[in-house]
Amino acid sequence: MKKYILWFWSLLIFGTLCFAMLFVAADFGWLGKMPTVEDLQNPKSNLASVIYSSDGKTLGKYFYQNRTNAHYQDLSPHLMNALVATEDERYYDHPGIDFIGTLRAVAFLGSRGGGSTVTQQLAKMLFTERRSQNFAKAVVQKIKEYVISAKLERYFTKQEILAMYYNRFDFVNNAVGINSASSVYFNVSPDSLKIHQAAMLAGMAKNPALFNPIRRPDTVMHRRNVVFGQMLRNAFISQAEFDSLKQLPLDLDYQVVDHSEGIAPYFREALRANLKEILNAKKEGTEEYLVAKPNGDPYNVYSDGLKIYTTIDSRMQKYAEYAVERYLKEYLQADFAKKLKKRRNFPFASLSDEEVESVMNSARRRTGRYRVLTGKECSNCHRRGSYISKQEFNGRDYWICKAEECGEAEMKRCIPED
Repeated sequence: MKKYILWFWSLLIFGTLCFAMLFVAADFGWLGKMPTVEDLQNPKSNLASVIYSSDGKTLGKYFYQNRTNAHYQDLSPHLMNALVATEDERYYDHPGIDFIGTLRAVAFLGSRGGGSTVTQQLAKMLFTERRSQNFAKAVVQKIKEYVISAKLERYFTKQEILAMYYNRFDFVNNAVGINSASSVYFNVSPDSLKIHQAAMLAGMAKNPALFNPIRRPDTVMHRRNVVFGQMLRNAFISQAEFDSLKQLPLDLDYQVVDHSEGIAPYFREALRANLKEILNAKKEGTEEYLVAKPNGDPYNVYSDGLKIYTTIDSRMQKYAEYAVERYLKEYLQADFAKKLKKRRNFPFASLSDEEVESVMNSARRRTGRYRVLTGKECSNCHRRGSYISKQEFNGRDYWICKAEECGEAEMKRCIPED
């Protein structure tokens, strides 16, 4: 009997040591590249460049991802309470890894919630790759996630981690980060979000494609009320507040975001071309850029978060655009319509059939339907690029979205390539 007990404790101690060594190996980068201290303190993000008028108003943005960072003090406290109550109840009590939550997730196979903390989710968004389907690789990714989470807790406060999470999260519909999400869905700044608005955004963290308020408002309403239930459970709201809040509508004020939205679109396009010339200009006789980052690389107008100040007065610009629109509609349009009657097949009368076809093809390639059918955009979550891959099934090619948060099989529907 003593022999078996000895073997048991020997195997337990050996297994524990091996498990601990995996964390040490991950920390030293032996299991794959790990972020440096500098990477942790300055994580890379694609930030939109913002164009300002002379009177301090935003004219528009240039972006790959419509993201501008917000500081913790610029966020509504309702955002913090809703996220902690829903995603990580013991957030303020653990060091980045919730061992109780992890054991619960293992014991119940995830049926009573996952074991990932807010810090772990942030680590995954910042530094780890999409979860591998290979078990061994997935275990290594999880270990690296634990190590990065512990380091994030070491270098940042709890409040800073929450702000980083919200700044990094993709709320879909061209709303990347909490600044954009607040503006796109409610047309307010993050510090002005009401509790029911904050609860909706926090609820999207579970699966932003599934809980898309534009496509599935009823599903999002139910999810938002689940968040209220969690806030009640964690004493962030009272029973009376819960009963009142769950009766409220979503209160959306959806703002479509696009490079062409806003005032002075033609000016902004001319400005973009001018900026690219300035940012790509080099010092005479050298390879050094006139305007460069500290490391010598040129700035990117779409991803480096530049603040561009112009001499355009937004009030005068609006008056000018209104005057042009009114004059065109009331005076020029009628005269233009008379002349059109005399010109057959306008505006293509002077074009050959090949030129007409080229114009039509160019217009077709700019549509969302074309992007979906050619695998450039997901029809469900509207993500683009590396998320979309081509797969063959029964002799046909299909486009499939691989974004983890794009939902279950129903959401990851295949779009046949025509």
